[in-house]
Amino acid sequence: MSTRTYGSSADGIGYDTSSTRPVARRRPDPRIAGLIARALGDARSVLNVGAGTGSYEIAAHTITAVEPSLAMRAQRPAALATAIDAVAEDLPFADGRFDASMTLFSVHQWSDVEAGLREMRRVTRGPVVVLAHDPARVRDFWLYEYAPDVLDAEVRRHPPLRTLTAALGGTTTVQPVPIPLDCTDGFNEAYYGRPELLLDPAARQACSAWSFIDDRARQDFDTSLRHALGSGAWDAAFGHLRNRPAYDGSLVLLRSTP
Repeated sequence: MSTRTYGSSADGIGYDTSSTRPVARRRPDPRIAGLIARALGDARSVLNVGAGTGSYEIAAHTITAVEPSLAMRAQRPAALATAIDAVAEDLPFADGRFDASMTLFSVHQWSDVEAGLREMRRVTRGPVVVLAHDPARVRDFWLYEYAPDVLDAEVRRHPPLRTLTAALGGTTTVQPVPIPLDCTDGFNEAYYGRPELLLDPAARQACSAWSFIDDRARQDFDTSLRHALGSGAWDAAFGHLRNRPAYDGSLVLLRSTP
């Protein structure tokens, strides 16, 4: 059986769909889930593309999940629908099959993001909802001072918002997603006010960008952040974030209607 690879960057950064990554640190945050639910509106049939373990699948909707990774499909809870083995760029559904569709933290892994979004638009009568990171804002995060290679990889992987909106067509709104201080979903910016948590290798491993740097770079990050926290340098520069209730980072929610 051939192996399919998701990856949208010009330099080929991506990962094999047969691979897996820790999901214990990627628990859905209820406030982000609420934004997604509102964007989907009153849709009953919803397609979830690049569904992974189904973290943000909403019980009020009838979900059809598409996930090309066998390892990720195997980690889906028994209570959720079994995911279909397919890719965004070639969805096995008729035109207008779904009331709405969504893809969450996934487009940067696709081999052809424009083709994948056009396919989602084709099979969807109503809104197409995309949760993604805006690469133009990724380097604004304090982590860039301590692990620039990680965020450089993120920038290369995530397609520009103009690419997403052009592929979706119709009318597309882009809504910044505030990240709560106690966010339960373990992407990098979720730790904006809790830097000590990123010293845990398991927390870093849950965010795939860390897989694109070597062990030496990870050790350098660990050493430099520990030193900055111990000396007070981190708090002198960024300590105000420890009490900020929400952070406006690179996370955005796109909602496209025909």
